[in-house]
Amino acid sequence: MGESNGSASRPLLRLRCPVKNYDWGRLGRDSRVARLFSFNSAVDTEEDKPYAEFWMGTHESGPSIVLENIENGELADSNHRNLSLKSWIEKNPDVLGEKVVQKWGLDLPFLFKVLSVAKALSIQAHPDKELARVLHKSRPDIYKDDNHKPEMALAVTEFEALCGFTSLEGLKDVFGNVPEIVEVVGTACANQVLELDFNSQGEEKVKAVLQSVFTQLMTASKDVISKAVSNLKSRLKTESQVRKLADKEQLVLQLENQYPADVGVIATFLFNYVKLNPGEALYLGANEPHAYISGECIECMATSDNVVRAGLTPKHRDVQTLCSMLTYKQGFPEILRGIPLNSFTRKYLPPFNEFEIDSCILPHGASALFPASPGPSIFIVIAGEGTMHGAHFEELVSEGDVLFAPADVSVEVATSSKVHVYRAGVNSRFFEAS
Repeated sequence: MGESNGSASRPLLRLRCPVKNYDWGRLGRDSRVARLFSFNSAVDTEEDKPYAEFWMGTHESGPSIVLENIENGELADSNHRNLSLKSWIEKNPDVLGEKVVQKWGLDLPFLFKVLSVAKALSIQAHPDKELARVLHKSRPDIYKDDNHKPEMALAVTEFEALCGFTSLEGLKDVFGNVPEIVEVVGTACANQVLELDFNSQGEEKVKAVLQSVFTQLMTASKDVISKAVSNLKSRLKTESQVRKLADKEQLVLQLENQYPADVGVIATFLFNYVKLNPGEALYLGANEPHAYISGECIECMATSDNVVRAGLTPKHRDVQTLCSMLTYKQGFPEILRGIPLNSFTRKYLPPFNEFEIDSCILPHGASALFPASPGPSIFIVIAGEGTMHGAHFEELVSEGDVLFAPADVSVEVATSSKVHVYRAGVNSRFFEAS
């Protein structure tokens, strides 16, 4: 599905994209999501309203809408006002490229987002494909689709997250120095952790004990958790008078302020506390626990909205499912810093076929080429202005513009001032391997 079928001669397609106003989002003009949405849809934002996520893609929970005729930025006619990108792709399947259609059918395999995080998201994990099918079948009102949801977050600002379980050494440190967690799970449980020996007992034994302890904590009664969190808060506030609290202890107090008496406050001690600088990325496989804490990021994932939650949230909690689904792997996550493609562009390649992200920051008078890919791409301009052009098109672009590029279309971005563009596409390694 290359030049011969016309996909390469198609122009870029402008998209109108939806916003999610989850209560953890940044308010009004403090939110990059709000600004992008306002520019993208030509609507005013509300200063006291949270703007959490800006969605670009085909998922039914937040579909992008196409502008069919983009020569002047107007719709071709009123009949197209609600034409979703998914419907347009189904009518024009060549835009996906042959290999993408063979692997994933007539849909984008990835969902692209911008997040503006003011307070912590829930402690959560995303199911693998097998579990997703089971959950979707049993609770379609909560689990909206049957797909897995590996994902990657690329920091735009400083970005903080909890991700995966801390090492065995870190775990022993928690159970030796955080008496409130021992209060909840009991001394016998705590001693099991303190007596673990990876060399003699092996990984599976460590995982089994960690699962037992984590489940005990997450399923404890509200009264027990409330008392333990209260004791923890009092102790840390007292100790802060005589010593500098550790980063994770400070985080725990911050989370307690956001989610009082929540089990997630204590559970925080069991996870890795990750701080990303702008331009650094973190990826998450299926069944790995995590919680975004603060900052703004570009996020990409397989096309799914399945989330199993168990703490730091007013939303539905499915504690038993979360505790049973996790891999209980330990250790600090890999941080990606991108592979330089040229002086201005870096590529972030997670170990998932569905997606990759490119970040392109062009200074005054510069240009950069995005070579043709065998699969589709979505571009978003998050700052500045410039042009995007190819053999059959030239588009003026600025902050908030989102454009779909068909397979086999190369795009050159240029600016006479400066511009910052992100691109999401199918992982390059998928095409190299197939």
